[in-house]
Amino acid sequence: MTTTGEEHTAAGTGPWWWVRWRSAVLDAGLALASAAECGGEGVRFAHDAGLPVPIGVVFGVIAGSVLLVRRKWPIAVVLVSIAITPAQMGFLMGLVGLYTLAASELPRRITAALAAMSFAGMLIVTFVRTHQGVMSGDVTMGDWFVPFASITTAIGMTAPPVLLGLYMGARRRLMESLRERADSLERELQLLAERAEERAEWARSEERTRIAREMHDVVAHRVSLMVVHAAALQAIARKDPEKAVKNAALVGDMGRQALTELREMLGVLRSGNGADGRVSAASSSAALSSTSSSSSSSSSSGSAVAAVPLAAVGVAAAVAASRAADGSGAGAVSGAGAGGVVEGPCLAELDELVGQSAAAGMVVALSVEGDVRAYAREIEQTAYRVVQEALTNVHKHAAGAKTYVRLAHRMSEIAMQVENECPPEVGAGSSVRLPSGGNGLLGMKERVAALGGVFVSGPTDAGGFRVSAVIPA
Repeated sequence: MTTTGEEHTAAGTGPWWWVRWRSAVLDAGLALASAAECGGEGVRFAHDAGLPVPIGVVFGVIAGSVLLVRRKWPIAVVLVSIAITPAQMGFLMGLVGLYTLAASELPRRITAALAAMSFAGMLIVTFVRTHQGVMSGDVTMGDWFVPFASITTAIGMTAPPVLLGLYMGARRRLMESLRERADSLERELQLLAERAEERAEWARSEERTRIAREMHDVVAHRVSLMVVHAAALQAIARKDPEKAVKNAALVGDMGRQALTELREMLGVLRSGNGADGRVSAASSSAALSSTSSSSSSSSSSGSAVAAVPLAAVGVAAAVAASRAADGSGAGAVSGAGAGGVVEGPCLAELDELVGQSAAAGMVVALSVEGDVRAYAREIEQTAYRVVQEALTNVHKHAAGAKTYVRLAHRMSEIAMQVENECPPEVGAGSSVRLPSGGNGLLGMKERVAALGGVFVSGPTDAGGFRVSAVIPA
């Protein structure tokens, strides 16, 4: 398991300047060994210098103990080892000090200078001692032995610790660089994961909004017309049975159309889940059969004709909303991105849409300007939904008002306008009050803005209401 730089730094629980306790124990052991070595060599130093032996031993112990601070002050350790080299002390301290100095972060020129000083000191001391041995007859080698032994000893005491220290220092810096890079990559991966989660959440939110908008358009328009027809059916059932039967058939047709559109959207949401798809198909088929059987009922069941489709639509909408909220919306997002979105209505169906409103008792006139041509699927669907929602609002808030639907095909855009006159004053008992969630205008504005268009709505001077939209083609 790789240890990152932050974890490595956090692991520093040693005393004083040591990062870890084991480093302190190691330095203490080396200092103890160096003190013992220097103390033992202090006996000979005391005899050669004519000093009392205890003084030589104490001097050696104190000098050797300097190795304890090698990590904190490596220069001081090397200087002390060079200073006591003439006394033939501190060989262990010199080796460890040069290694620590080369492995530290100090400038290389300082390391080279101190290493050269140590080499020169060891060379001189060894040369003098060896020459004295040759002169005294202790060594019977030739004249070549003195420089050979001096150079070999000096190189052996300086080169290996310096080279090993340089290698270990470079290795440590490389490991620290790798740890920092690992930390950086870990932070980048965490940031990417957070951004991916934000994008996924945004995509789920956008898809839930799109599904809610489609549900609103389908349910609000179709069910509003169904409620209007059901109210008319209830009013004329006893007076004109034939017209009541005709209105009941219209309600059934509208219910079937609403269920078909909802079934298509639920099919996209539930793609890949066979069990859920079968449940959806079974529920929709049951609701469809209920609607078909109810459409031929008499006036006494007029309210039931509207109630059955309303219940089916409510169940379907609740299922779709729950699916979108608990994560199925993510599947719909991918389906949408891959072209899995159900194709919506187009401008060719606009006459049928206006005809349905006219059949519900609305006085509506449709006018088309410019040369009719095909547009992108999203543009035609958005234009259709804007007109559909505007007519639905007329049914809800201005029943009986004369309405004008205008569609203009221009060079680089398509414009649509739905304007209704001031609704006539009717009695409270004869008015059909439809619930409103206040999301219709917001949904239209979102649709148009998503395509780079302009949406404007508001009351007119004559007391009516106007909805206008322009979408780039």
